[in-house]
Amino acid sequence: METTEQGGVNDGHAGRQMKFPKELIRKASVRKESSSGDERDARHREEKEITPSASETARKTSERIPDELERWKRQLTETIGLDKSFEVQVREMIFGGRKVALLFLSVFAKDTALTEIIKRLTYLDPDSSLDSDALQSFLECYVPAVQVQRTDSFPEMVDGVLMGNTAFYVDGQSAALMIDAKSFPGRNPEQPSLEKVVRGSQDGFTETLLTNVALIRRRLRDPNLRFEIMKVGRRTQTDVCIGYIDDIANTELVESIRDKIRAIDIDGLPLADKQLEEMTVSSNWNPFPLVRYTERPDVVAAQLLDGSVTVIVDTSPSAILLPTTYFDLVQHAEENRQNPFMGSYMRWVRYLGILASLVLMPLWFLFNANPSMRPEWLWFVGTDKAGQLPLILQFLIAEVGVDLLRLAAVHTPAPLVTAMTLLSAILIGDIAVKTGLFVNEVILYMAVSAIGMFATPSYELGLANRIIRLGLLLAVFFFQEIGFVILVTAAMLYLAFKRSFNAPYLWPFLPFNAVAFRNILFRMPLSTNKKRLSIYRTKKNRKQPV
Repeated sequence: METTEQGGVNDGHAGRQMKFPKELIRKASVRKESSSGDERDARHREEKEITPSASETARKTSERIPDELERWKRQLTETIGLDKSFEVQVREMIFGGRKVALLFLSVFAKDTALTEIIKRLTYLDPDSSLDSDALQSFLECYVPAVQVQRTDSFPEMVDGVLMGNTAFYVDGQSAALMIDAKSFPGRNPEQPSLEKVVRGSQDGFTETLLTNVALIRRRLRDPNLRFEIMKVGRRTQTDVCIGYIDDIANTELVESIRDKIRAIDIDGLPLADKQLEEMTVSSNWNPFPLVRYTERPDVVAAQLLDGSVTVIVDTSPSAILLPTTYFDLVQHAEENRQNPFMGSYMRWVRYLGILASLVLMPLWFLFNANPSMRPEWLWFVGTDKAGQLPLILQFLIAEVGVDLLRLAAVHTPAPLVTAMTLLSAILIGDIAVKTGLFVNEVILYMAVSAIGMFATPSYELGLANRIIRLGLLLAVFFFQEIGFVILVTAAMLYLAFKRSFNAPYLWPFLPFNAVAFRNILFRMPLSTNKKRLSIYRTKKNRKQPV
């Protein structure tokens, strides 16, 4: 079969010629060209995404530090933008008859430390000649710094400078000294904003990793305490630290966390620990937190002694504790700052508040819609007048209103928060009831549920619980008591199958552990807690002698 000049096709059998309209041939040609153009664009986009930048290429091709000063500066121009970025600076001087250059970031450099180093080096005799390995002589004899490390890797030198260190380069040497003379912008430890206590320490984590590690080290002077550091993110190079007690923590747990963090391949973690959680814990659309956040170094120290593992991310004022359970998220440091009786009482009050935030509104709505199901001792539950809006709509508007109030409190300047909350909660709520749009009971039960949500120690768990509350309200509205029972059962089954680093999420309730469940219900005296929790599978399970 062949194509004729007239745009037809000769079938080669009976001499017949099948003719196609020229417009059809033109459209097919256009489609073919369009398809090939789309393929070219796709290939171009793919090549554009895969092609590394000039800085990345320079870093990969420049494995060793060049031994010529000018070539060293040219490579710095290609990699970190020397002479383009104002904070990247090189200070050239002559010490001991050798050309020396200090590479640093002015925003991180500690002026007093670098000035002291330069002042001490000026004492060298300009006419003196150093040996062939001048860099080693500077390292051993002349550089007055505590933390100094030699490197011959150009990428390692650049990474160190971006961390805030200063590179000490000597012309003619294919290596450099990395001097720890950095000063990060940061704040002093302050009282945690989410985990306040009446008695106890008032210092909390800051955005500086070294400060956070120091706060833990101050409380745990154990020689077996380990802090492993690694970098995550091709561009941000974020410092991530794993902390554990070597002879207590489960080795498999530590290795699992370490492997998951090393497997992360992403541009960066500018939002620190939350993005790290999403990359290591497969939570997807699960609303319940599978890790525990804390701002208190004393809580981290106590959990490390129990066999937990902590992950600290630089630039984040909180630490992650792994593994975690639902009942870990409802514990608070204040309970352990009181005696066992008062601590147990406060714990039960908190549990009742959390339970009320979950089921109080759906149960009231169910009993109001079906008075025959209401027990006699709950004769006061229900309302005679429903208001101008349906009850379900009133509850949904109230839920959204509480969220708006919470967001407004976060974004409102501190001096105006009190006035804003009073205006919103009292004035708007009172007017809504007086105009007949809402009934008093809706405002009352919504306020109790909101207080229970705010009493939840874990902020993330409080948000997840209110999603369950919304689901229960809608289930009761559409399916009455059947919907309530089905959704509660489904939520329990869902949580029962959830795991946090191979730890059951509902432990010690499912699977049941009597001793651990007793410690959940009551704040037991410290002298009775002789063993560590079995969920951590620690190397040493005894904390006190028998």
